[in-house]
Amino acid sequence: MEHLRPILMTLLMLALAGVSAPAVAAGDAERGAVLAATCMGCHGIPGYRNAYPSYRVPKLAGQHADYLAIALNGYKNQSRKHETMHAQAVDLSDQDIQDLAAYFASRGELATGAPRSGERVARGKEKATVCTACHGANGVSAMPTWPTLAGQHEDYLREALSQYKAGQRTDPVMA
Repeated sequence: MEHLRPILMTLLMLALAGVSAPAVAAGDAERGAVLAATCMGCHGIPGYRNAYPSYRVPKLAGQHADYLAIALNGYKNQSRKHETMHAQAVDLSDQDIQDLAAYFASRGELATGAPRSGERVARGKEKATVCTACHGANGVSAMPTWPTLAGQHEDYLREALSQYKAGQRTDPVMA
């Protein structure tokens, strides 16, 4: 039960904060495809790397639309620190964000993948148990506000976790 404490605290904090999705129309994937032209300059190139620090940009295709909207809003309001993403998101309307999220969510699925095994995983199994409560045993989240991790670049995931740990990401995904 002790390993569930961080998850339960996060859920409680979200409930107390009254976190909710903005009241806009559902996303239009066709309009999002037009808006995504700029996004594809990085997110449309397999294995494309961020300049500094060097890590691959995240795969967006197949991610939950609700999560993508949270992430874009985070870059827009700077609860996620990334100068390039902030510059791209700052002028997006709530409807633009919903449309972009609908587009990327409609573009296939991230890999579901089998759970990893081996010595490295065995050493981190207790920590990974906490992750699976939200992100699923195979890295596929059942909650639309939490990202699917299966199929995502490992170096991007390490960078994202480092940013949460350092307080550089303060959005409600991993409060």
